[in-house]
Amino acid sequence: MNLSDTSVIEAEVRGRVGLLTLNRPQALNALSLEMVRHLHAVLLAWRADPFVVAVALRGNSRQGPFGTFCAGGDLRFFYEQTLQENPQVGDFFTEEYALDALIHAYPKPVIACMDGIVMGGGMGLAQGASHRIVTERSQLAMPETRIGFFPDVGGGHFLSRCPRYAGEWLALTGNAVSGADALAIGWADHWLPSTRLPEFWRQLAEKEWSDSAAIAQWVTQSCDPAPAVSDDFDHGLRQAEHYFAGTDLAAIVRQLEQAKGDAWAQATAATLRQRSPLMLHVVLRQIRSGRALSYAQNIYRERVMVHHCFHPDHLGRAPRHSEVIEGIRALVIDKDQRPLWQPERVEDVTPEMAEGFFTEVWRPGDHPLRQLLQP
Repeated sequence: MNLSDTSVIEAEVRGRVGLLTLNRPQALNALSLEMVRHLHAVLLAWRADPFVVAVALRGNSRQGPFGTFCAGGDLRFFYEQTLQENPQVGDFFTEEYALDALIHAYPKPVIACMDGIVMGGGMGLAQGASHRIVTERSQLAMPETRIGFFPDVGGGHFLSRCPRYAGEWLALTGNAVSGADALAIGWADHWLPSTRLPEFWRQLAEKEWSDSAAIAQWVTQSCDPAPAVSDDFDHGLRQAEHYFAGTDLAAIVRQLEQAKGDAWAQATAATLRQRSPLMLHVVLRQIRSGRALSYAQNIYRERVMVHHCFHPDHLGRAPRHSEVIEGIRALVIDKDQRPLWQPERVEDVTPEMAEGFFTEVWRPGDHPLRQLLQP
């Protein structure tokens, strides 16, 4: 049964499984508002349908099914619509977060085939899935600090749950990890070679499933044992535990820079110096405080943070002069790779500047995601 077949989302029920394919390969399946709305509508319909016992999600690449999962949100859309003061920018984040929360609380198994690039908004889709499958081609990241933003879509939750200060390291640098390394930090559940994905998908669609428990058991049994963590990543975890335990961002950067004989520390410090100093302070607070919050509380707060990112009134700036718009300009629009961050150094960011990103915007009854915290 073909429930939805648009140019950007393919959705059908085969057997008793709802099959979803992100189909915007020319943009690495970057999420548009249209895609978010289609996914949300289909998932609601399947949640209410007793015939559907599970959902599976994949992405198309230029070569066909699999190879790319989702590279995140549509940055050009954010840039262009912010300059035009289009409220749809806020709508996108509200609806994207509601979609992520729907997947996170879905009452049926959700199987995410995280093959290829899985970044930003793609992580938001996948991290709520009950069965997160990675391959040797998987590259997972929350690279938002590269554009003067913060790791949203629930990043305050799943990054803060990483072991050994890996959450701080990966959130602040935006570094990518492989599928094997993702398993080690809790970003994935199962491993499957990419060559077996087509057959895996075919069997999902063709087997006669009795219930959700049967398919969940089959997915687990069909996957391979997790490969070993790479030596480089294991070294990174040990280094992160040493350098990122500090409470003060400027002190963390200073300690990295002072480790003259440590190539990892020097490279990491250089990376941090390229990011928005202001947003690095915001992100460190986000991850540290996020450990005490539930998933719903984190994503509720992230919607507040998004508002301040695009409307930095507390900094006396117009939206077009926000860190995120400057970051997108430098990396995506003009591609000069020279963002003009304000302030220029982590040492010049005051606590009040970062604090403003966490200040409530709406009264509790008016928050656009208020339903997430309702009993």
